Amino acid sequence: MRRPLLLPSLLILAAAPSAFAAPPPSVGYAQAEDYLDKDSHPGRYNPLNVLDARDSTVWCAAQGEGARPVMTIGFKGVATVDEVRVYTGNGSERDAFKAYARAKKIALEGKDTARSFTLEDKRGQQTIPLNPPVSGAWITLEVKDTFPGSEPHAPVCLTDVVFYSGGKPLNGTKLAPSLKYDTRMAALLGTWFGGLEGAPDRFLSFYVDGTYRFVHEPLGGGEPSVVTGTYSASSSRLSLELPKKGKVSTRFNRAEAEGSTGAYTLTLEGDLPDAWKQPFRSRP
Repeated sequence: MRRPLLLPSLLILAAAPSAFAAPPPSVGYAQAEDYLDKDSHPGRYNPLNVLDARDSTVWCAAQGEGARPVMTIGFKGVATVDEVRVYTGNGSERDAFKAYARAKKIALEGKDTARSFTLEDKRGQQTIPLNPPVSGAWITLEVKDTFPGSEPHAPVCLTDVVFYSGGKPLNGTKLAPSLKYDTRMAALLGTWFGGLEGAPDRFLSFYVDGTYRFVHEPLGGGEPSVVTGTYSASSSRLSLELPKKGKVSTRFNRAEAEGSTGAYTLTLEGDLPDAWKQPFRSRP
């Protein structure tokens, strides 16, 4: 008498893996070593502006000789990006779109893959499929070519870059409340690298939503470990939520690295595991 119930039960079990599959990791940060008005008005053209899917905020690269229109976008885990939707130029106003330079060719580089694509010179989002996709815990975005602005030597701008994985956006308007520029958070935001230079084995990432991720991948081939939690920062102090410890207050020092322009070191002091106390670098 109960046999007819067996098939629906099996169907439910068969559907369970997809129903409870983990969502793709969201975007955690966007950062650039330099950008327009960084020192005088750091929030105006900050790279975080490209993540909110709003045309009222934009990122503009720095001006001057040697300036590179490059930013790094970090994810809260390893992401597989198979589509991007890009709004090139300064889309805040029609006149601003014409005045500033617009990105024409963009290159995306992940851990093992890289893709480049060409945009049209028009306002609004343009959908770009990436096949094969670009994967990594962070992706480097570089503007390789531009449409010139009407003003001489105008910097190149991007209004939005929305990353998609399996049809789902990894950033956009839902992330907007977390994207306001915060001086205290700006000193830490991004991924810091520990261990041998050129072959790091420790990765400490701070995200805009007040969470962090610490990954230790032993070079000797041991099992990698991952620690996640929340954080808050002041001018020189950092509060971390650590497993089995709860909230731990530490002091941090962010300083310019010797002999490397635009590079920094991060040192943490306090009741922390040994792997956290060794210096971190802003570059691998």
